[in-house]
Amino acid sequence: MGTPTGDSRRIAVDAMGGDLGPAEVVAAVRLALDEFPGLNPVTLVGDQAQLQPLVDQAGLGGLETVQILHASEVVTMDDKPLAALRRKKDSSMLRAIELVKDGRAAAAVSCGNTGCLVAAGIVKLRTLAGIDRAALAPVIPRANGHFILIDAGANPAAEAGHLVHNAILGTHYCRLELGIARPRVGLLTIGTEEGKGNTLVAETHEQLKQLGDLINYRGPVEGFQVFTDEIDVLVCDGFVGNICLKSWESLAKFFKTEMKTFLTANPLRQLGAALSQGAFRQLKGRIEPERYGGAPLLGLRGNLIKAHGSANRQALKNALHDASEMIKTDLNALIEADVARARELLCAAPAAG
Repeated sequence: MGTPTGDSRRIAVDAMGGDLGPAEVVAAVRLALDEFPGLNPVTLVGDQAQLQPLVDQAGLGGLETVQILHASEVVTMDDKPLAALRRKKDSSMLRAIELVKDGRAAAAVSCGNTGCLVAAGIVKLRTLAGIDRAALAPVIPRANGHFILIDAGANPAAEAGHLVHNAILGTHYCRLELGIARPRVGLLTIGTEEGKGNTLVAETHEQLKQLGDLINYRGPVEGFQVFTDEIDVLVCDGFVGNICLKSWESLAKFFKTEMKTFLTANPLRQLGAALSQGAFRQLKGRIEPERYGGAPLLGLRGNLIKAHGSANRQALKNALHDASEMIKTDLNALIEADVARARELLCAAPAAG
């Protein structure tokens, strides 16, 4: 395995940032290459002394598609974003993002500190033409499928224009990730009647209505509509989105713990639980995050995927596949075109009125 070379198709992987360590990351690369023959080449970024034996043990040492780039530092979950950018310039996270910045990779994947990843992505890659703020877009299960939540925390102090861009970003990612040709977009608020919600929601609602067929805007939605089969993209600011995401994750863990307690309370219930194992496995597959391995930070001049800190090899394998598909689709070119069109429509609307 030689010195890493530049490759505009390559996926850079922060191999050191996850809770499960670099061995799980290397195992994920092995799984991804086995399951997805067309996967883009991969560069593992991290401590060479730790990574090389793991790569050799996984049978990846002789492959030209897998390279190692040494990085001597690691961004921890306790690091503050700006401090990490200043003091850990040779961290595996920053080096992976810099490969994208320099054109030596087309996407970066990391399980590391979310705040540091968002800050590094914005500083190093910058936003696409016409977009002021990036947005995190995780995939969430709902009735009969999944939806995209955007933004999940990258921009907590959003303005109406940012949420309009979120609707465009989420629409394009929904088409790619969920295969929905014309995603239904909803704006999260406290009531569906005209005038309900705060100033941000009201201004965003008026602007989204002016975009016509550019996006399939279905109007404001309330919390009880989120998990029904009514929308495919849920738009909100990062402050609200992050609270929603963490609350939903906590609620899922709560029900999991409670169900286990109730189903093992006596022998009769234990028998019923044993007979229902197939149903429980199916439910687990619906709500666990492995299927969609990470949330992209959309709106940047480069593809950046944030995997969960505790992501296992199955989740990381899917995150690598998502990165590969984003590269092949040239998602950012499509986004820039629609952002420019949205600007034209919004500028023309007052004159038309």
